[in-house]
Amino acid sequence: MRRREFLTLLGGASAAWPLAAHGEQGKHMQLIGILMPFGATEPQYQARISAFLQGLQKLGRVDGGTVRIEYRASAGNADEIRKFATELVALGPEVILATGVSTVVPLQQATSTVPIVFAVVPDPVGAGLVDSLSRPGGNVTGFSAFEYGVSGKWLEVLKEVAPLVTRVAVLRNAAISAGIGQFAAIQSAAPSLGVELTPMNVRDASEMERAISAFARTPNSGLIVTGSALVAAHRDLLVALTAEHKLPAVYYDHLFVTAGGLISYGTDVLEQYRLAAGYVDRILKGERPADLPVQAPTKYEMAINLKTAKLLGVTIPPSLLATADEVIE
Repeated sequence: MRRREFLTLLGGASAAWPLAAHGEQGKHMQLIGILMPFGATEPQYQARISAFLQGLQKLGRVDGGTVRIEYRASAGNADEIRKFATELVALGPEVILATGVSTVVPLQQATSTVPIVFAVVPDPVGAGLVDSLSRPGGNVTGFSAFEYGVSGKWLEVLKEVAPLVTRVAVLRNAAISAGIGQFAAIQSAAPSLGVELTPMNVRDASEMERAISAFARTPNSGLIVTGSALVAAHRDLLVALTAEHKLPAVYYDHLFVTAGGLISYGTDVLEQYRLAAGYVDRILKGERPADLPVQAPTKYEMAINLKTAKLLGVTIPPSLLATADEVIE
């Protein structure tokens, strides 16, 4: 969703708040908390909040009318996320919406009773957030970011757009279970595609810059960027580095392509937030997170930046263009 649409949505909602609030006087207004690892001005924050609000509205719940929402946004700062998690729990919400492992873990540390619904978590079982996908147990449930088998698709796409590539670095955060799992899935697809894989473990921006610059010196090289909060926080840097070194890269999220990256294949993230609104609604009606199974993605999307392809000297096959959900020219 574009920024203008987001502001229009919020503007329309806020205009209705006084009337809705007047009608709700004397009634208990259920409280929803939201914690995201993005700055409030970032496009992904605005788009995800908008998708969630739209999902709630379809269920008859309006911020400031039938429910009250407390928002907390942090641009990937771990200390700030922990602080916000404690603040939200202290407010006594009926349910909290969280994004990714980096927000769910601090919330779990702050409460074992307040229901938490997550979106875009790569490996909720491996990360220790739930007991199992079918029976989460505890106070946490939600929507996983992808199934590991999808990770092999990234390598297939990279070979389609850059068939001469024989060396591929997989940029990952090895400190999280998803980073390990994603690499393993890509590794299983590598032999049949004639590709030598190199794990690129990074902890900060400076490591990313050094590692990518060194790897790109060898010809016929490519890059796969797997999902993590760390990577998302440095999206613009990664796109700039791949352009500088003319390194064909496949990303896990379309926002990298919007920022100038070559191609992405990943979950329809906004759909997860619309679905999360449904789980929030069910919890507000009395259902328990422990009884709501973690759901796998139902929609995936591909985005291609033709302008970047031209700069890299890459030809996008017509078959990929025909299946792309978004093409930037």
